[in-house]
Amino acid sequence: MHLLHPAATTTTTASTTLAYGCRYRAHALKRFLTFTLFHRHYQHQPPHPLRLISLRTVLPQPLITLSLCRRRFQNPTFLTGNCLFYRMERFWSGNSLNKNKAMVEHLQHYGVISSKKVAEVMEAVDRALFVPDGSPPYLDSPMSIGYNATISAPHMHATCLQLLEENLQPGMRALDIGSGTGYLTACFALMVGPQGHAVGVEHIPELVSSSIQNIEKSAAASLLKEGSLQVHVGDGRLGWPELAPYDAIHVGAAAPEIPQPLIDQLKPGGRMVIPVGNIFQDLKVVDKNLDGSVSVRSETSVRYVPLTTRDAQLRNY
Repeated sequence: MHLLHPAATTTTTASTTLAYGCRYRAHALKRFLTFTLFHRHYQHQPPHPLRLISLRTVLPQPLITLSLCRRRFQNPTFLTGNCLFYRMERFWSGNSLNKNKAMVEHLQHYGVISSKKVAEVMEAVDRALFVPDGSPPYLDSPMSIGYNATISAPHMHATCLQLLEENLQPGMRALDIGSGTGYLTACFALMVGPQGHAVGVEHIPELVSSSIQNIEKSAAASLLKEGSLQVHVGDGRLGWPELAPYDAIHVGAAAPEIPQPLIDQLKPGGRMVIPVGNIFQDLKVVDKNLDGSVSVRSETSVRYVPLTTRDAQLRNY
C-alpha cells in the first residue's frame, strides 16, 4: 500500500506496521488510496479474527481509505508485497494440496481468478513450498522471505498471471525479474511447458539457491531438471539477454521508470507487467506492438519494494 499521510497516523495509538501494495483501479482524476494498518495487540489481549474496518476520510485530492486490520500476525514487520485486499481468514483442514486448492477457489469466488488455466497452474504449484517455515502459506498477504525481500500476496500473483496469460502459451519464453522464492517462475514454466523457457533472475545468491530447492520440490521440478526452467543470479534491471526476446516479462519490484533493457528484450507482440514509481506506484502493462512500437497503460495502483542494487537492498538488512 501507499505510505500513510503524516496526518493519518496522529490518532493511532497502537503499535502499527504498514503492509504495502494494494489492488484497485484508479480513476485519472480521483484516486482511491487504500492503506492497511496491522494493529499489533498487546500480549495480554487475545487474538481477534481478521476483520477489516474501513474508515473513509475525504481529502481535497485524493480520497483516502484507511483499512484497520485487527489481528496479531506471526510476523508483523513484513515490508511489502501487495495489500491484504481479499480476506482469507480461515486455515483450511486437510493436506497441503487441498489447502492450496481452497486458496485458489477463494480467489475465484472473489473474482480475482477468472482464467481456468491460471487456476489450474496455481493449484498445481503449492504455495506452501515457497514460503518460509512458520508462515501461513495460504493467507492472502505478502510475506517476508529475508534480505529485505518478500513473496507477493496470492491475489497479486493471480493478477499478473492473468495479465500475461496470452503470452505464456506453450512454447513461449518468459522472464521473471526479482524471482525471489521461485513461485511465479515455476508457474510460468508450467504454462509455457517443456518446449518453452521460463527464466528467473534474482540478485541475492542465497535466494537463488533456496528458490531452486523450492522448485525441486514442486510440480515444476522436471522442467528445472530438463533445463526449460532456469534461475540465475543477476541484476534484473539488465534482464537476461541470453534467451531474449521474451513473450512475457514480469518484474516483482518497483522501478522508478521502465528499464530500457527490458523493453529491448521484449518480443514484438510481447507483454511486460511491471510496477513503476517510488512512493506512489502503478502496475504498468507494457505491450510491444508488431512494428516495434510500445504502448503502456496502468492496470492498478500497488506498492512493491524498489528495483535497486543488491547493496542498496541489503543496506538495512
